[in-house]
Amino acid sequence: MTGHAVDLRRKIDNAKDLHSVVQTMKAMAASSIGQFEQSVESVGDYYRTVSLGLTACLRQQNAMISPPAERRDEQRPLIAVVFGSDQGLAGQFNENIADFTLEHLRGREASLHLWAVGERVESRLTDAGLAISGRFDVPNAVKAIPPLVGRILMANENLLAQAEHADMQLFYNQPASGAVFEPVRQRLLPLDRFWIVSLIETPWPTDNLPEVVGDSRVALQALVREYLFVSLFRACAESLASENASRLAAMQRADKNIEELLERLNTSFHRQRQSGIDAELFDLIASFEALK
Repeated sequence: MTGHAVDLRRKIDNAKDLHSVVQTMKAMAASSIGQFEQSVESVGDYYRTVSLGLTACLRQQNAMISPPAERRDEQRPLIAVVFGSDQGLAGQFNENIADFTLEHLRGREASLHLWAVGERVESRLTDAGLAISGRFDVPNAVKAIPPLVGRILMANENLLAQAEHADMQLFYNQPASGAVFEPVRQRLLPLDRFWIVSLIETPWPTDNLPEVVGDSRVALQALVREYLFVSLFRACAESLASENASRLAAMQRADKNIEELLERLNTSFHRQRQSGIDAELFDLIASFEALK
């Protein structure tokens, strides 16, 4: 076997090893997408329960939570949580959400408390000149999401103590039809006036009207905290589903490219091998004819 054929064989073996790694990562990404999408569906039921609780409290209290009229958004402390990734091979996942975040936070740097979920998105935001208040590791499973949400809420406990004076926004990639994902912004605080009105006007699902036992304002504050928890949980789960969908798409492209490369390498190897065999046969025939 010639040196060129040996080099081709080595390239083929390396491509096969890489192909095996890519297929493993494809399987892991596909499995992760399922569990995170299922968690989003499950938390939707809990979100509806919290919404019904808020409806009952708001009806009984007959008041709306809203920011003071004299205080503009620019003057209110802004808590921004950006969900990215700790791992690579996910296409433009972190770049897209970082650019989207920068676009919406421009002009709010003075009152900004920015929290990054993921080392890679933190690097993108830091390189853009934003000061990061802190970074959290990306959960690797659904059961790791609630502890993360708890740490985020605890880190901002002082600012969230008075919800009417806080501005809290989430930035994350959300699964989208026709595309792998799209960046979205969700404003959690202050509670939107139209959303509150829609809750109050929502028909109660049963004939038994609800009644809040005890101080309705205390119950309302507790339900707002649950609303923040479930919103953060859903945002994190959707971000993780989007990350794995992006990684799956990237691995599918890599899988296709590697298969095409293997096909070309195998064709070149067989052609080189056949040329070597033909050359040896020609030499053998020429030697036989010379001996005759």
